[in-house]
Amino acid sequence: MSAVPLPTLARPRGLATRLLLLACACLLLAGFTHSRTRALADPAGALGERLVAPGGVSPLLPEARIDALLATIPTRSGHLPTPDGVSVFWHALDPGDYRMRYAWQGAHGGQRQRMDYALSLQAPAYPVAPRGTVVLLHGWMMDGGSLLPWSVELAERGYRTITVDLRNHGRSGSGPSGYGTREAGDVVAVLRQLRAQGEVTGPLHVMGVSYGAATAIFTARELGTQVGGQPVDDLQLGGVVAMESFDNAGRAIRDMVPHMLQRAPDSLGERLSQQWLRWRVDTHTLDAAIAEADRRLGLDLDQVDVGAALAQAPACVLLVHGRDDAHVPVAHGRALAAAAPRARYLELAGEDHLSLPMRLDRLAPVVEDWFARTPGSDGGACPQPLAPLQA
Repeated sequence: MSAVPLPTLARPRGLATRLLLLACACLLLAGFTHSRTRALADPAGALGERLVAPGGVSPLLPEARIDALLATIPTRSGHLPTPDGVSVFWHALDPGDYRMRYAWQGAHGGQRQRMDYALSLQAPAYPVAPRGTVVLLHGWMMDGGSLLPWSVELAERGYRTITVDLRNHGRSGSGPSGYGTREAGDVVAVLRQLRAQGEVTGPLHVMGVSYGAATAIFTARELGTQVGGQPVDDLQLGGVVAMESFDNAGRAIRDMVPHMLQRAPDSLGERLSQQWLRWRVDTHTLDAAIAEADRRLGLDLDQVDVGAALAQAPACVLLVHGRDDAHVPVAHGRALAAAAPRARYLELAGEDHLSLPMRLDRLAPVVEDWFARTPGSDGGACPQPLAPLQA
């Protein structure tokens, strides 16, 4: 087939920004500097508010464009309730040949450090029986649609893919954030209902990015819980992939906020706000913000220990982290790997929190092979992952 230009729909700045924000899944400071009045008067309170919930969807997210692309292919979706009373939105994509063309086009300069990519796809000509199911979990301020490239990539490899909008995100309802803990309970409740409806078939695999990666690990632990040596759930949990997860929620916030305050501002007003906040936001301010979030959430963020959950999960978990990650530093990935000897760890040189999830060219073969070789969580030895392709 001769090469042709990819559709214009795939290239606009807004859509590229969405994938950038997908990679920035755990930017807990997002929206902080936009509420300048509150931030300047009470930086700890303003930051604490952002830590409690994302406060809506970023105006940079072109949801209409993603929805338009999804409208060109057959999908199923709906809402399901959870025991916490949260209505969770899910979206399923069946396996097939979508003729997806995805090209990561690298980073470009400028204040937004924008990443460009191109994406096109078509509806499959005929149905394909699924070889298993992959559940995809997005990051902070995102939704399931932001994982569309991965959804289609894995569907082309024979998997039914199901994206879930986590609580407080996308089309799902609201509830106290749990930094992966409460969200995992939602995911398990939804999966049990989807299994009863016939949507979850074959081995079940889970993949998450940043905030969604932590949720994936807590989900793996919950699905692996046993009573009297027997699993409490008959879902066949297979492989888990966790990209750029934090090890501890409180530590991640303390690492990320100072970094975010050093990023290039997008306007003069934001530049002035950042200069003020750099002076006002110190260790004491961060501690106060986290304490405020703890109070409002009924949760101790310093005790949200992803490493402990990983060590208790019987599934084979592949941890992936970019060596140049400054948002969730690579020390988090290394700490997770050290906490769970059965986990496998890949560290990619030259990739950071922004680029890593966009590198389907490097990571898709690794993820697909991992799922293929981890069909069940029987507590046995986990395979070694493929080496990622060179950049």
